[in-house]
Amino acid sequence: MSSYVTLNPATGKIEQEFTELDDGGVSRVLSRSDAAFAEWRATPVSVRAQLLIRIADAYDARQEELAKLISTEMGKPMKEAVGEVQLAGAIYRWYGEHGPDLLEREVLDPQGSEESLVQTAPIGPLVGVMPWNYPYYQVARFVAPNLMVGNTIILKHAHICAASSEVMAEIVHTAGVPEGAYTNVFASNDQIADMIADPRVRGISLTGSERAGASVAETAGRHLKKAVLELGGSDPLIVLDDGDIEQTATIAARARLSNTGQACNSPKRMIVPNDKLDDFVATVTQAFESARVGDPTDPSTQVGPLSSIGARDTVVEQVERAIQQGATLHAGGDAVEGEGAFMRPAVLTGVTKDMDAYSEEIFGPVAVIYGVDSADEAVTLANDVGFGLSGSVWGSDIDRAQEIADQLEVGMAYINEHGTTLPGLPFGGVKRSGFGRELGRWGMGEFVNTRLRRTSKSKK
Repeated sequence: MSSYVTLNPATGKIEQEFTELDDGGVSRVLSRSDAAFAEWRATPVSVRAQLLIRIADAYDARQEELAKLISTEMGKPMKEAVGEVQLAGAIYRWYGEHGPDLLEREVLDPQGSEESLVQTAPIGPLVGVMPWNYPYYQVARFVAPNLMVGNTIILKHAHICAASSEVMAEIVHTAGVPEGAYTNVFASNDQIADMIADPRVRGISLTGSERAGASVAETAGRHLKKAVLELGGSDPLIVLDDGDIEQTATIAARARLSNTGQACNSPKRMIVPNDKLDDFVATVTQAFESARVGDPTDPSTQVGPLSSIGARDTVVEQVERAIQQGATLHAGGDAVEGEGAFMRPAVLTGVTKDMDAYSEEIFGPVAVIYGVDSADEAVTLANDVGFGLSGSVWGSDIDRAQEIADQLEVGMAYINEHGTTLPGLPFGGVKRSGFGRELGRWGMGEFVNTRLRRTSKSKK
């Protein structure tokens, strides 16, 4: 059986199978991408920008089709799937509209010469290794800025997202991007390692697990290749004593259940004043218990299946282990009987530092809620993990909330919102959450040659 299989997580049934790249495929892909680079980098910036806008138009026109595809592949509820398609289209459009300006040369102080300026140039073929949890959005974050710059793309998607990756390639090529400038590959991990090692590949971007990131970073480092890694997260959500407990708890619950809790920047650790802890827990628990779990293609479904039976069982085991180690379960946490990778959303309190759930990432519909006696204690708790993707602070006194948010060891800090992602905002983390940035002008600055050109008068 091929390792690229669409196994519907709502039914447990195989929908499609795909053939992996053969032994000679790596060489063919690399040669094609390298050959296309000369043509693609020479394509006028205005033309590249227009092609990105055509891609955006296709995403907008095919929303329902694309949404249904990923609901079948990885279980995303349809409403959320449509929102992801719209966001992906917006990213392509943003770079199509703003990319040309971002590629304009920057004139510096001459500093003793006739002219000193900085040019932004592409560097060559790039490999992108993408995850299953946001099949369109994650790809757009990597592909849009790098096609705009003039790099060529070799895209390896998650094994369960083969069908959507084929459609993405079809959209890009139909828009007018040459075949070799964007290549979708059903490659093995070993084949990707061979590509990274090849001198024609100039960079690697991966969104995924810590283990995958460490492996790719090791290979990239050994061959002196630039890498951008967006890895896991265990994001804190801090509620201050002047915050609206019921409203914030309702928002936090909804955010944690988004994508069935399978988001790196989901608010996984909720930190609340002790004197308001019971009310907060009660509101989150009620929201989790009342959330409709079921078929992701049903418009009334709020929580779909996890991406696979294995993923569901891993989260259930994490909840069970937390209870065995002394945590308190307020709702759910068990697998739903019958077909599919469904589980009941869980709420945990009483997690302490000696428990696994304190430091590990729980990639599913599980809220871990902590009580603290002060804002300082909240910040200490928030920073006491190896991850550093994002975090949020909620309160009425904005100045105070901003002051506390500035103490979070994260790549993205929010006040009275959590996990906002927009095309023009930088995305990325610190510590074990990876390095490098995507989106906005920062996403166009990772895989480029920032080249100085300095001109002085000729000497006679």
